[in-house]
Amino acid sequence: MARPDGVPLLEVSDVTKSFGAVAAVRGVSFPLHAGEAHALVGENGAGKSTIVKMLAGVHRPDRGALLVDGDPVAFGSPGEAKAAGIAVIYQEPTLFPDLSVAENIAMGRHPVGRFGMVDRAAVRREAAALFERLGVRIDPARPARGLSIADQQIVEIAKALAGRARVLVMDEPTAALTGVEVERLFAVVRALCADGAAVLFISHRFEEITALCQRVTIMRDGAHVSTDPVAGLTVPEMVRRMVGRELDALFPKQDVDPGEVVLRVAGLSRAGAFAEVTFDVRAGEIVALAGLVGSGRSEVVQAVFGVDKRDSGSVHVNGKAVRPASPRAAMAAGMALVPEDRRQQGLVMDLSIQRNATLPRSGALAGLGFLFGGAERREARRWTERLQTKYGDLGDPVGTLSGGNQQKVVLAKWLATEPAVLIVDEPTRGIDVGTKAEVHRLMSELAADGVAVVMVSSELPEVLGMADRVLVMREGRVVAELARAEATEESVMFAAMGQGAVA
Repeated sequence: MARPDGVPLLEVSDVTKSFGAVAAVRGVSFPLHAGEAHALVGENGAGKSTIVKMLAGVHRPDRGALLVDGDPVAFGSPGEAKAAGIAVIYQEPTLFPDLSVAENIAMGRHPVGRFGMVDRAAVRREAAALFERLGVRIDPARPARGLSIADQQIVEIAKALAGRARVLVMDEPTAALTGVEVERLFAVVRALCADGAAVLFISHRFEEITALCQRVTIMRDGAHVSTDPVAGLTVPEMVRRMVGRELDALFPKQDVDPGEVVLRVAGLSRAGAFAEVTFDVRAGEIVALAGLVGSGRSEVVQAVFGVDKRDSGSVHVNGKAVRPASPRAAMAAGMALVPEDRRQQGLVMDLSIQRNATLPRSGALAGLGFLFGGAERREARRWTERLQTKYGDLGDPVGTLSGGNQQKVVLAKWLATEPAVLIVDEPTRGIDVGTKAEVHRLMSELAADGVAVVMVSSELPEVLGMADRVLVMREGRVVAELARAEATEESVMFAAMGQGAVA
C-alpha cells in the first residue's frame, strides 16, 4: 500500500556522481513508494550500479540527495544504509566462503545465548525458516564454498530478508535461477510489497519486469530517460529508450558450413557430477549445452578445460589428446574458457583493466623476462576497443567497471589468445540487451572465422538463436541432441525435464 501522505519511502533526487573524468550518474531522480516493485533498467554503463552503491552507502552523491520518508540522508557506510532499512542484493554474490550458510545469513546479527556465546542452534533455525519461506532446500550448516551461483543468490536473498528491510534493492537476483525459483522469489517479493515494503528491481529480462513491477525507470549514459507505469510501455519501446536506437537483431547468427572436428569429448565422467558425456564440435560451429540448473553443464566444461578433474574419458583438440586437470595444457592446445562467475574465476578485481585483459598472454608480451607496460597497453586497447568496452583508463582497477564491461574484459582476455576452441559459460548473464547483441555478434563472427564454440546458457532464446546444435543435459548426462531446425523451447524443455528422447 502507498503511504497515506503520498511521501515516497525512498527518493533519489537529482543525484550526480563522477569518478575522475567519468560522469557515472548525471542528475537522476525517481521515487520509490511503499508497496511498489519498481524496475530500474538501462544498458551496462548506464549508471544503475552507481545508483545501487549510493543507496547501499558505498558511495556518496557529489550533488543531489537521497531521501528516506521525505528526509535527506547521508550514508557514510553500508551499516548506516542498513540501519535506515535499505538492504541490497548485489548482482554478484558476496558470501564468506569458509563460513556456513547460516553464519552468512546471520552476519552482523548473531543471536547470543548464555555467557555471551553465539547461539548457533538459533542461527541455523533462522536460516532453515528463511529457506522454507523461499521454498528451497539448502543445508544451513554446509559451508558457502562450493555453492552454485543459483544457491549463492538464494543465500543472499535470505540474508536480505533476515534484516527486515523496508527497502529491498535487488540487482539481477534471478540471473542464475530456474523458472520455478524465479516464481518462488516473485511470490516472496509480492508478499513483501503487500506488507508495505518497497522493492527496487534491476533486471535485463523484460518478461520479469512486466510480470513483477508496477513502474519502470529507464537510464541511458548516466542520465534519467523516463519513469512510467510498466503497463503503458511495450518491450520495443523500453529497448529503444535504453539504447537510443532500434535494436536490429539480438541474435545475429551467420550461416556457416562447419569444417573438420576441432573438439572431441569422449566418455567424460566424474562421480556425482556427470557421466559418459560425448560430443564433437566442428570448426565454425556453435554447440550449446542446455538444461536446468544443476544438470551438470558447467561441471562438464570445467572438466573439458581442465579446471576440475575427470574420472574417465578423453578430450582431443585437432586430433591431439589434452592432458586432464591442466588448464595450462588446455590453453596450449588452443582452448579458452570464459567462466560463469566472472568475478571469482574470470578476473582479478584489484588488478588493472589492461593487466586482466592480457594475463593469458603476459609471457608472449614480455621481453627478457620483463613485462613492458607499453606492449601490454597496446594489446589491451586493441581488444577492449574491438569489444566496445567502456572505461575511464586502462590503468583503472577492473572492479570499477560495470558488469557488462567486466564480461567484455574477460572475453578480450581469452580472444587475445586466438583460440581454436572457445568455451563460454553463461556469456550474457547479467548484461544488458545492447551488450548481449554485441556478444552474440562477436560469437557469430568468431564461428565464421573457423573457431569452434561451446556455449552454456540458461536462456532458451539465446540457445535457440545462436546454436547450430543443442545438447540437452539432465542429471549429468546428455539426453538429447537437436539440430538447429529441430530445437524449439518445447523440445529443449521436454528433454531437460526427462520427457525427450535419449540421444
